[in-house]
Amino acid sequence: MKIQPLADRVLVKPAAAEEKIGGIIIPDTAKEKPLKGEIIATGNGTKDEEMVLKAGDTVLYGKYSGTEIEFEGEKYLMMRQSDVLAIIK
Repeated sequence: MKIQPLADRVLVKPAAAEEKIGGIIIPDTAKEKPLKGEIIATGNGTKDEEMVLKAGDTVLYGKYSGTEIEFEGEKYLMMRQSDVLAIIK
C-alpha cells in the first residue's frame, strides 16, 4: 500500500453496500453507508495510545466516522483508531 497513516490513524476499505433486498434493487442514492470494513494500513500509534489494530482486521465503525478519500480508483476511509467501535473475529 502506498498510503501510510500517521500516529493513531487507520485506513479502512468499507465493505460493499447491499444492492438487493428481497428481490428489490436499491439505487446508489438510497444505499446506506456500510458500517463495516477491513483495515488496510495503520499508523504506529502515539506515545499515549498504542496501536491495537492491524492490517487485515475486519472492524465496525460509527456512521459518520472518518474522512472519505479516493486513491487509484478505490474509495477508503481514514479515521482515528478511537473511531473504530469493535473488531469482528
